[in-house]
Amino acid sequence: MPRIERDREMARKRTRKVKIAKFRAKYQAAKNDTEKQEILEKARKISPFIEFETAE
Repeated sequence: MPRIERDREMARKRTRKVKIAKFRAKYQAAKNDTEKQEILEKARKISPFIEFETAE
């Protein structure tokens, strides 16, 4: 039985949420601004308006 559109949307959303969580963890662990910028660029390919908060 094929998946309906809503199921596919939910699956994409769950996958995106997991990937963004991994990028957030990598961003927090990044040592320098170059690494942070690379991680942010990759995350923006998945979610264009994402902002990572910096604890400064």
